Amino acid sequence: MKIAVVVRQVPDLIEPLEIADSGAALDLDGASFLVNESDDHALEQALLLKESAGGTVVVVAFDWGDVDNTLYAAAAKGADQIIKIPVDGDHPPVSRKAAAVYAQVVQNLGADLVLIGCQAHDELEGALGPVLAMALGLPYVGVVRGVEAGEESSVRAFKEFPGAVKAQMSVRLPAVLGVLAADQPPRYVPVSRIRGAMKSTEFQEQAATPPADAEPAVTVERMYHPEAAERAEILSGSEEEVARRIAEILVEKGVVK
Repeated sequence: MKIAVVVRQVPDLIEPLEIADSGAALDLDGASFLVNESDDHALEQALLLKESAGGTVVVVAFDWGDVDNTLYAAAAKGADQIIKIPVDGDHPPVSRKAAAVYAQVVQNLGADLVLIGCQAHDELEGALGPVLAMALGLPYVGVVRGVEAGEESSVRAFKEFPGAVKAQMSVRLPAVLGVLAADQPPRYVPVSRIRGAMKSTEFQEQAATPPADAEPAVTVERMYHPEAAERAEILSGSEEEVARRIAEILVEKGVVK
């Protein structure tokens, strides 16, 4: 089984993000980046499938942000092939264009299964997974928490529904799965192994051009920081004083009499 894993870089939200001078985009020059959390789980799930059922894992990523560190870590964890896609401009393509580019690369790989994180905090047009599946013409199952090898060119995907209800689905390959969480947390890889991967791993570069009709579905006209409101009241004091104030507020709002 050949498994392609899409890995994305996202801005680290621990640090405040600044708005560019245009007012319609983020200024990411001073931002730090890290691997998208659910993509990291998608990679872990691919490695678990490789260990249990055999096969190869190919990681695909845009050459943007601090992606090299992420890709060397992926190689140290056990990825067999790393493909970087060149990026024109200061930002990677948005969902529709990104999906078209990823689709071209994945089609050239002939992957049996495509794993991608089911969400990213910088997605504007919705989740990339189903858009990628549509571009590939493949079935898609999202919000997956665990994947097992199945029979006769299939996998068993465990999809989570609201209320933490899980459903087991038999998915015929090839297919795209949007991973929320792997069967186990992403594995830790020592720095020494990452340094070893830096010396032994060669990234392959593959360019792809999105079709002309893959234009963004949403255009940002203005971005701004949320304005601080004055509706919240911070309660302090002893437990009795806080409880008394809560009761007063409920009376003031007409909730209780």
